Amino acid sequence: MNTIYVPALAAFGGSAFGAISSIITNWAAERRKNRVRRHSRSAAKREKLYKSFIAETSRLYADALVSDGYEISTLVDMYALIGQMKILSSDEVIAAAEKVATLIIATYVSPNRSFADVPGFVREVDPLRDFSDACRRELQLAGSD
Repeated sequence: MNTIYVPALAAFGGSAFGAISSIITNWAAERRKNRVRRHSRSAAKREKLYKSFIAETSRLYADALVSDGYEISTLVDMYALIGQMKILSSDEVIAAAEKVATLIIATYVSPNRSFADVPGFVREVDPLRDFSDACRRELQLAGSD
């Protein structure tokens, strides 16, 4: 082999190596950005779902405390939200949501509270505390990934 080709091949090899490493670095950075974007969207979707669940169950719980009866159709939205959680959320969050649903149904079938009883009763039994705590833990863990 002619010695004139050695520097040319070395230069070509260095250029190829530089190009390949640049491509790999850009690919890895883009992949990392996409993963962060996916996690962020997932957390935002779960936050929105949890807010909807809290609003719906708060409304249902307040109604259950003072209402004489209920219709199954009033619970459909709550169970739809729990169904969505079964796709996106941890088992801990789902269990806490189902516990809230059970409490609401039990409250509907129990004797009504007078409006004067409601503030003390709600402080005594915070129906969403376990659910809120489970959601907070899940979202904090998702943020630390």
